[in-house]
Amino acid sequence: MSHKMKNETTKWILGHKVTTYDTSADYDLMMGESPAMTQGPPPHLHYSYKEVFLIVEGEMEFMVDGEIKILKAGESIDILPKTLHTFGNNSDKPCKWVNIHSPKGFRKFFENLGIPITENNALERSIAPEVIQKVIQTAADFDTYIKA
Repeated sequence: MSHKMKNETTKWILGHKVTTYDTSADYDLMMGESPAMTQGPPPHLHYSYKEVFLIVEGEMEFMVDGEIKILKAGESIDILPKTLHTFGNNSDKPCKWVNIHSPKGFRKFFENLGIPITENNALERSIAPEVIQKVIQTAADFDTYIKA
C-alpha cells in the first residue's frame, strides 16, 4: 500500500522539519530535516517505543546512554525502550533523516506540538520558549520522559 505525502503533515517541531507518513503496520514513519547547527530535544527516553534513525543526507550527532556517536549519510542507529538519548545537527550543513517509532502512536507528538510549515514564521515559532515549555509539560503524554 502506498501513501501520498500531503503538506499538512509537515510541521516544524523544536527547530526540525518533520513530515509524517501514514503506515498500515504497527509503526510510525517520519522524514526529518534539521538545519545546520540545530539543537535537538532534551535528553529523554521512551518506555514503550523502539526507535530507529537513518541518516539520508549530511550528519547527525547522537547521545545514547551517555555515549556520543556521529552518524553520516547511509548510517542508522537503533534506540531501544528505556534508553536515554538525544540528537542534534552540529554541522554546518543540513541533515535529512528517516525516523521510525514502534509501536505506532508517537506521531501524535509531532501532530499536537508541531507548527504547520504553511504558517508564518513556523521555524522560529517551533523554538519559542512557550512551545518548549509545552513540550516539556506534555512530554509524558507521548511516552517521552525528559531527564535533566
